[in-house]
Amino acid sequence: MLKALGLCRTEHMFFEGDRIKAVREMIVARTTEDRVKALAKVEPYQQGDFEAMYRILGERPMTVRYLDPPLHEFLPTKDNEIVELAADLGITEADLRTVIDNLHEFNPMMGHRGCRLAVSYPEIAEMQTNAVIKAAINVSREKNIHIVPHIMIPLVGEVKELKFVKDVVVATADKLIAEAGIDMKYEVGTMIEIPRAALTADQIATEAEFFSFGTNDLTQMTFGFSRDDAGKFLSYYYDNKVYENDPFAHLDQNGVGKLVEMAATLGRKTRPELGLGICGEHGGDPTSIE
Repeated sequence: MLKALGLCRTEHMFFEGDRIKAVREMIVARTTEDRVKALAKVEPYQQGDFEAMYRILGERPMTVRYLDPPLHEFLPTKDNEIVELAADLGITEADLRTVIDNLHEFNPMMGHRGCRLAVSYPEIAEMQTNAVIKAAINVSREKNIHIVPHIMIPLVGEVKELKFVKDVVVATADKLIAEAGIDMKYEVGTMIEIPRAALTADQIATEAEFFSFGTNDLTQMTFGFSRDDAGKFLSYYYDNKVYENDPFAHLDQNGVGKLVEMAATLGRKTRPELGLGICGEHGGDPTSIE
C-alpha cells in the first residue's frame, strides 16, 4: 500500500499538448506581465494534476519539488520545429533563435536552474504555490481531510536564496489559506545537492523545515564530473581499482556520505525536528540507504 509520494517533479507536467505551448510562451516573454499571462495558462493544469494526486493520497504526504531543469530543455532544437514554434507563438524565427541562443549554457547542470529560476522569475514560484495550495484546499474540503503540502525548493546553495523563494511561497500560500478560511499547515524545505548547502546546513535549516538529499547532483558536484559524461572514462577507474563501485549507483561513503552526515548533524542542531529524506538513484539502492 502506498504510504507517501516521496518526490513529485513538477517539470514533467509541462511537456504535454497545450501545457508545453504555454510554458514556451512564458520562456519567450519579454516582460513580467507577459510571463504572468503565460503562467496563468499553466496553473490550471498543475492544479488539476495536484488535485488528482491528493485525491489518491488523501492525508499521506507528497513532496512537491518546484521547477528544476534549465529552461532550454522546453524549447526545440530541430530547424523545422523552431520554424513551426515561431509561427505558433506569433514571433519571428530570428527572435526565437535569439531566445534559444541566449538560453544556451556550457554547463547547464550548474547553470540557470532550480531556485535560480525562481530568484530570477519569482512569478514561477508564485504560480506553482497557487497550484499546490489551491489543490490542497479543494481536496481537503471535498474529502473532509487535512492535507499538509510539502513544498521543496531545489538547488539551494545559500540560505538567502532559500529565504527569497520561501518568502514568495509563504506570502502566496498564507493569502490563499486566509481567503479560503481554512486551517491548513504546510512545510517548505529544500534539496541538499550542492556541497556548500551541506557545509552551511545549520544556516539553511533556519529556513528549511526539511531536507531532501539530492544525491545525483551532490555526487556530481562533489566528484567534479558529470553523470552524463563520466561513463566514457569510469571503466578505466574500475579496471585499475581506483573506484570499486559506480558512485552514481552506490553512495560514496567517504566523501558524499560525509557531506550528508554533516548536513544532517548541522541541520538538526539548528532545528531538532528537521525532516530528512533522500532522492535520486541512490534512493533505490539498499546499501546506500543503510
